[in-house]
Amino acid sequence: MIVEISGLTVRYPEILALDNVSFEVGKGDFLGIIGPNGAGKSTLFDVMLGLNTKYEGTVKFFGSEIRKSRKYLGRIGYVPQNPVFERNFPATVRDVVHMGLGKNSDAGRIDGILQQLWIHELAGRRIGELSGGQQQRVFIAKALVHDPEILILDEPVTGVDRQSTDLFYSILRELNLQGITIIWSSHDLDAVNKLANHVACLNRTLFFHGESEEFFSDDKLVKQYSEASMQEHMHQH
Repeated sequence: MIVEISGLTVRYPEILALDNVSFEVGKGDFLGIIGPNGAGKSTLFDVMLGLNTKYEGTVKFFGSEIRKSRKYLGRIGYVPQNPVFERNFPATVRDVVHMGLGKNSDAGRIDGILQQLWIHELAGRRIGELSGGQQQRVFIAKALVHDPEILILDEPVTGVDRQSTDLFYSILRELNLQGITIIWSSHDLDAVNKLANHVACLNRTLFFHGESEEFFSDDKLVKQYSEASMQEHMHQH
């Protein structure tokens, strides 16, 4: 297993954000994390990315507890939720992707990544002039340019049009087929069903973690944990 999370609990002054969450991710897995807004998905990612170290439990990447060493971060690519640039932000697509390179990385890799994601023709354009879908592909390129083993994506297609979303999903599938492990939070159950081989259903605690087929073939589980029923449940209490 390349990710091992055990008993992860995160408390804020007024709220228990994550309660005793445990799951593992194997090499080459495609894990879809689903759950309502406020379920703790972003908190989970903050812990995994070393941005929040005030947690109980253990979080291991590549066999090492992440509190002990931050070297693992060089093996992870991260695509944040809906990063928006001002129209006049003074950076080109190539500049933004270059930010993802480590010190000793090959700058020639930028061209290959831009071509792989079909944005090579945009290399000289300002990032702020691009559509949401194009910007999102730039952020995948930035995350991929240092050749990570794990790609973490936090609701990456929020506010992106359908055509760009479909293209984005086909890119994710291709990356996973190339051997990149993907951990991806999404509200799109249909896409999770098509793409992910494992599902984690999170609402502060983990209600389900297992194979996608098991989750989506169980109507009761899907109904119980689909966003709509979870939201209704939350509104009733």
